[in-house]
Amino acid sequence: MADTHHKIGTLSVHPLALGGNVFGWTADEAESFAVLDAYAAAGGNFIDTADVYSAWAPGNSGGESETVIGKWFAARGNRADIVLATKVGAGHPEPRGLSSHAIKTGVEDSLRRLRTDYIDLYYTHYDDPSVPVEEFLTALDALVKEGKVREIAASNITPERLAESLEFSDASGLAKYAAIQPHYNLVSRDTYEGELATVAAKHGLAAVPYYALASGFLTGKYRPGTTVDSARAEGAGRYLASERGPRVLAALDEVAEAHGAEIATVALAWLAARPTVAAPLASARTVDQLPALLAVADLKLTETELTRLTEASA
Repeated sequence: MADTHHKIGTLSVHPLALGGNVFGWTADEAESFAVLDAYAAAGGNFIDTADVYSAWAPGNSGGESETVIGKWFAARGNRADIVLATKVGAGHPEPRGLSSHAIKTGVEDSLRRLRTDYIDLYYTHYDDPSVPVEEFLTALDALVKEGKVREIAASNITPERLAESLEFSDASGLAKYAAIQPHYNLVSRDTYEGELATVAAKHGLAAVPYYALASGFLTGKYRPGTTVDSARAEGAGRYLASERGPRVLAALDEVAEAHGAEIATVALAWLAARPTVAAPLASARTVDQLPALLAVADLKLTETELTRLTEASA
């Protein structure tokens, strides 16, 4: 098979980013290890987490996902094989923010939990308008210079603030965002397409979209009259209430049938073909859920199929 890896700055990543939000939440440590092992065995090398995962779950306080991944690195001795992404700034229940102090303490906490001395891709999880871009970019640049972070990235940021950050980095010769992680999928296109994608393209940023399968809706398991036992059922079910949701499912059904592919694979393949996208981000709670996600590396849709899906999701 040809090398399908994509570039994010100096990093080379598999075309499926594995989401770590489920680790220590809906997947316990043993299940998480099994998913991580299967992903790595299939050639996957791009794992995404955050310092706040999964603080929202009863009994959790945040850091659970990083802790599981750190134990996996220690058990497998494979840290050098993985492109590791984590995030700073969210906090729970109060946001940590992006002050210089928050970033410096946040990275040390993450490094300790992850049992590593460097993070490959470090995201500002949410913008913090109370902090000037000069402050958080100078703090992030220091982490890069110290070797604690290889590349920096942004998630949940406005086009204006992203442009300001990128222009400041250019003007000051500081570390510059290499990637953006937007909310983007076949049934949620408005947040990213337009101004935000234009800024990303202008500066050569790679996009790693989250909610790539719309909380599971784009797997096709949520249909009118069905009940799914999942922590995400409510989030996925809301797409059925719109005209767009059922229209997109119908188009996905057609294209999936033509390729003998899973609906989830087709939804990810559409996303992977969009301008700026390096790797869609999706999580698997069980090993059984992984093959449909990993198959995005090998599924190439025709221009006609891509247009069919794009028009259905308009």
